[in-house]
Amino acid sequence: MRRSEERKVGERGQVTLPKELREKFDIHGGDDVLVHEENGKITIEKPVSRETLAEGYRRYAAESEALEEEMAGVSRESDRYLGDAPDW
Repeated sequence: MRRSEERKVGERGQVTLPKELREKFDIHGGDDVLVHEENGKITIEKPVSRETLAEGYRRYAAESEALEEEMAGVSRESDRYLGDAPDW
């Protein structure tokens, strides 16, 4: 799709989103979208579902837990090679 595409606003303020964008962003008839002003422009975006947001938090928690385990292993390994840190 071109960077911008001119569309006509209907009598009731409706605008048809280009098919390519609807497909790209998985927007179907009856779906909700967010419409707001952003830096002097009208922005339309697909809202994030609660389940998608929750899945993102679960993934982040799992990655953080894996990183914590890895760092604990590295710390134990460094203790074996270097000994305890001096008490300065």
